[in-house]
Amino acid sequence: MLVNTVRKLRTDRKMTQETLAALVCTSNRTIGNIENCKHDPSCELCIRIAQVFGKRVEDIFEIK
Repeated sequence: MLVNTVRKLRTDRKMTQETLAALVCTSNRTIGNIENCKHDPSCELCIRIAQVFGKRVEDIFEIK
């Protein structure tokens, strides 16, 4: 199972799901599903998310 800290990073920056989705070229529904661990994002999307937050992919996503 892939777990992540996307919601925490996003809310710490007072960013909406819609804003993050626009920045990484996906839908807010996809962001919600990633945050709820209902969708495993592609490698490309993981990298885009990490770039938005200035973090390494490994700092955001972890296999449990």
